[in-house]
Amino acid sequence: MKQNVGKIDRIVRVIVGLGLLSLGLFLDGNARWVALLGVPLLASALTGVCLLYCPLKMNTTNCCKKDVKEAT
Repeated sequence: MKQNVGKIDRIVRVIVGLGLLSLGLFLDGNARWVALLGVPLLASALTGVCLLYCPLKMNTTNCCKKDVKEAT
């Protein structure tokens, strides 16, 4: 599967994923389950593939953009 998560997108996913996981230390009761939402964010940041981007045909990498040469 091709990577569809760009560098900035990965950084944001890691920060938000770690933030959500850390909520598990502070929340009580059933609210702790919210912390598990950080796991898929970290997984997609590590692999570079977001399964939700595939059906939406989204891509945040620079691999598909055409290089535009400036006239000098």
